[in-house]
This record gives sequence, C-alpha cells and structure tokens, in this order.
Amino acid sequence: MAAPYDVSVVIPTYNEAGGIEQLISALTDVFAGAGINGEIVVVDDNSPDGTGALVDSLASRYPVRCVHRAGKLGLASAVIDGWATCDAPILGVMDADFSHDPKIIPAMIQAIRGGECELAIGSRYIPGGGITNWPWRRRVTSRVAIMLAMPLTSVRDITSGYLFCKRSVIEGVTLDPIGFKIGLEVIMKGKYQKAKEVPYVFTDRRHGSSKLNSGEIVNYLKQLGKIYAGAGRRQHASVIPPRAAREQE
Repeated sequence: MAAPYDVSVVIPTYNEAGGIEQLISALTDVFAGAGINGEIVVVDDNSPDGTGALVDSLASRYPVRCVHRAGKLGLASAVIDGWATCDAPILGVMDADFSHDPKIIPAMIQAIRGGECELAIGSRYIPGGGITNWPWRRRVTSRVAIMLAMPLTSVRDITSGYLFCKRSVIEGVTLDPIGFKIGLEVIMKGKYQKAKEVPYVFTDRRHGSSKLNSGEIVNYLKQLGKIYAGAGRRQHASVIPPRAAREQE
C-alpha cells in the first residue's frame, strides 16, 4: 500500500510552544506552493510549556501529528523515533525555531526527485549560505567542529541538522542517538552515492533556548571519535526498521 505522504519532515521539540504553530503554518504553505504532499511530524519530549498538546490541537488544521515521549531524551533520538513512525519515501529533519529556512525545502526535494542526489543538506558554508546573529565564540566552535570532521567527508557543512534524504539512505542503518548531531550520523553512515548541499542563511533562535552547551560539545567529540574509530554502529545505537518489517508487527 502506498504511503499517504510523499515527504515527512521530523521536528524535535522541547519548550517550543512560542513558535511551533508559526513554523507549522509556514511549512504547510511551502508544501502547498511547491505541490509537495508532505506531513510534519513533531516529536515532543514532554515539554513543560505544553508544546505537545498545542501540536495535537493543530492536527485538524494542518498536516501535522505529534509523537509524545516521556521525557527529555535527546534530539538525535527524537529524530530517529520520529522517522521510525514514517512511511514516506523522502524523510527530513529541521529545527523548530526558524533557524532553518523552510523556503529551501522545495529545492532540496527537487534535487532528490530529479536524481541529482539521494541526500540533500541545508548548508551554511557554501556560496549563498551564511549565519546571522551568532556570537564570535559560537562561530569559532562551529568552524572547529567542522574542521575536526573534514578528513571524513567532502561535505562542507558536516554539522548541519537540516536535511532531506531518500528513505533508502537510512533504512536499516544503525544510527547513534548521542547528542543532537543527527546530520553527522546520516552523512557518515547513510547509504547514498551523491549528496548535494543547498545554501541557506542560518538565523539564530527566535524562540526557546539554544541546544548548544558544554555537555553537547562533549557529546559531539564522543560521537566523532566513534565514527573515526569505526565503533559508531556497535554501542547505544538505534536502527530504523525497514518498512516491510514494521508492517508485519
């Protein structure tokens, strides 16, 4: 049976009630304008501000549903759990706060559908991309994080958390849910021949609070170390099951 949607985009949330409806509305408009049959999957970690309940209330007006989790379990694991509920042939992930510009989604989807790539990455570090409202310390941290990963891949924005891919890129792939750099996991472990970076300007958070802290920096270093060591598939891992296996459950 065909999937009811062609595209599913997962949005992890924790205390994003201040802006989530605005993003859902904007995504719905982008989908409609580009003729994309898409759904929005919010994965909420039991936000104290009621983000999950708010999303539930919006389901009658927008193509959105909420996956509720018991507590704050981490961004990467939220994305993995969200993807595991989807049947669309194209899957994506983006932030909840308009840091990721929804307007480039049609370009990413078209690159995949047109055969240019199997993985499309929203990129801050190619011509046309950029960053606004970041303090110098965070800019330096981001650049250092990318430099550390440069020997592993030719992707310029290795720490991007904004991407879309064919389902086959991640189906059956072991992804490590440590920290919030799910993009690094997909880029390094995904099954694809071609990736394309699509430029966008990253705008710092309008609502909520930043995910970046010292603990997440340590998690990134651990994650990168596992990938360098080839151990990323062995411990504390989650696997997105193939669709056929899920249908038999």
